[in-house]
Amino acid sequence: MTDLEAVTGWVEGYLRAWGSNEPAEIGALFAENAAYYPAPYAQPWRGRDAIVAAWLEHRDARGEWDFTWFPVTVSPELSIVQGVTGYGAKTYSNLWLLRLDTVGQCREFTEWWMEQS
Repeated sequence: MTDLEAVTGWVEGYLRAWGSNEPAEIGALFAENAAYYPAPYAQPWRGRDAIVAAWLEHRDARGEWDFTWFPVTVSPELSIVQGVTGYGAKTYSNLWLLRLDTVGQCREFTEWWMEQS
């Protein structure tokens, strides 16, 4: 599997989990000891169970958002994804920093999101 295939598979899994909010789908995205930074300088959600719990506390309902994305850079150490999230009248620009492990689970994820004017 190429690095791009791994990133594409991970983002597709993230989008499925975002739409379903199923704990098993969310958990499958992350390594056991992963860190999820919901904003660049926020305290991370640490560990798969904490990530699932925090995700569900901040969940979006299916159908209230849309997301388009493309890879900016992909490497074995760090991949960056640029996206656009729409929530009805509000639109956000996103950068995702992904550090995937050798089995395609994320060991570190940082979300950058900015409201478009």
